[in-house]
Amino acid sequence: MTEIRGLTRRWKPPADMPASGGLLERVLASRGLAGPAGADFLDPSLKGLHDPSLMPGLDRAAERLLAGALDGERIVIYGDYDVDGITATAILYHTLKTIAPRAEVSSYVPHRLDEGYGLNAEALLKLKDAGAGLVVSVDCGVTASAPARAAASAGLDLIITDHHTPPATEAELPPCYALVHPRCPGSRYPFGDLCGAGVAYKLAWRLCTLRSGSARVDPSHRTLLIDLLGLAALGSIADVVPLVDENRVIARFGLPQLARSPLAGLRALIEASGLDRGAIDAEKVGFQLAPRLNAIGRLGHAADAVELLTTASGARARSIATDLCAQNDRRRATERTIFERACRLAEDAAMTGPDRRAIVLAHEDWHPGVVGIVCSRLVERYARPAILMQRQDDLCAGSGRSVDAFNLHAGLEACSEHLVRFGGHDMAAGLALETGRLDAFTEAFLAHAGERIAPAQLVHTVRYDADARPQELTPGAVRQIARLAPFGRGNPSVRLRLRDVRVAGRARPFGKAGQHLSFNLVPTGSGSGGLRAIAWRWAERLESIPHNAPIEAIVCPKVSGYNGAVEPEIIDLRLVGAGVAPEPAIA
Repeated sequence: MTEIRGLTRRWKPPADMPASGGLLERVLASRGLAGPAGADFLDPSLKGLHDPSLMPGLDRAAERLLAGALDGERIVIYGDYDVDGITATAILYHTLKTIAPRAEVSSYVPHRLDEGYGLNAEALLKLKDAGAGLVVSVDCGVTASAPARAAASAGLDLIITDHHTPPATEAELPPCYALVHPRCPGSRYPFGDLCGAGVAYKLAWRLCTLRSGSARVDPSHRTLLIDLLGLAALGSIADVVPLVDENRVIARFGLPQLARSPLAGLRALIEASGLDRGAIDAEKVGFQLAPRLNAIGRLGHAADAVELLTTASGARARSIATDLCAQNDRRRATERTIFERACRLAEDAAMTGPDRRAIVLAHEDWHPGVVGIVCSRLVERYARPAILMQRQDDLCAGSGRSVDAFNLHAGLEACSEHLVRFGGHDMAAGLALETGRLDAFTEAFLAHAGERIAPAQLVHTVRYDADARPQELTPGAVRQIARLAPFGRGNPSVRLRLRDVRVAGRARPFGKAGQHLSFNLVPTGSGSGGLRAIAWRWAERLESIPHNAPIEAIVCPKVSGYNGAVEPEIIDLRLVGAGVAPEPAIA
């Protein structure tokens, strides 16, 4: 089957469109999950978590950490300022304090603007001077060779745990007491796509088994590990790692733990976010909890977020949670301003057409803690990788986001002669360069992207799982499909192509500003059996919606939380039977 064009996207069917079976069965088959594989996917088990000892360096790290905790050595957890780093820090903190209550454990998070990402030698030496004997990094450090050498020279034991793209060879790895990473050169760990919090969780698990003296942990440590799954799920979803394999297990079993977490700070944040009256799913984490935790690290100092998830309680927890919500409001306003300016500059520089297939911009007024989010919005609008930086005197520093067809880290590596530093992975990265090299880097990166991104890839593609008839979308069938959750990267929300339907009457705007549309979809040739469908932020397309004409629609099947009725979300639609499908309204 070939791709077709809808109102806003190119539609791509599964490689092997299932033609028979029930709706859930067809969806599973389209995802390569027919038979026993589908059953396992629908009902994951904690047994799907791999043995921590298989991860390179993990046993050595766990033994050193346990010895240090029991001996009263001062241990510092060196984290990162995003949600992944914050949750990873909290996971190790609570583990060490549970298995050794008298352990002297503290945390350190670099300031995003003053210190930048990752390990830095100055901070490590200050920690050593302040009495630290052991530092363990989370979510950073795999490329920090110079800081690692400085720590070793000062007599500071350094354990690095990370998940970002490692050096290609073992010789390029930073020298340290232990390096824990699922994708180190030569690694045989079964799954390489854990986030930093996932790696920290596996280390926490091994610490508990070591302390228990057997593969089976004692009841208190088991309770701890179940509780910490919530933090690991929060980090995994926020860091947009593929929700498959053990990431799926972590998210599936961790999400329910968020609402019943024993951590006062996490409960305060959930309440302040308005999420204390129902289940918390991946979407609520991604759009409500994670942005609030991220905001303080973008606009202030993430140490408050770490405190919230480690030691804060009572009034202090409520105060930090309230501040995180306020910071998030500030972040959103700053983001809107940068996005509007970036769109104008990108269009003026002809970076949004087919000839230039990436966006690279810098501006002195752009907040470096917010540009990464704006990059994501640019990618969503223009379907191409985007890099935004703050230009400040002699240095430009910022972030980039990418599309599935383009490896951003490899692109920066190809242009590394122009960069002072860079790091990240295929979909997201940070970078810095001398202002005098900005033009040269821009041209080099645009040329690299132009060679690897075809013009046809500059339109967003929506992939759907199977064809469906309106009468198949019963509440029971939709709830069965929901068993594929949690949804995210690597396991996207189920999307179906509804055929033989029409829009009965006129689409109706709703919402405070009338920005959304409500449709009544009925089977072609029938005046009954309709479904109310929702199209978020489609008001500007109202005049493009055909009345009573036959259409096909890509929908995300949903059941209303208000009345239990099926209310599919419209992703795209197209008129059929007219010979030519509408051209895309966006590119």
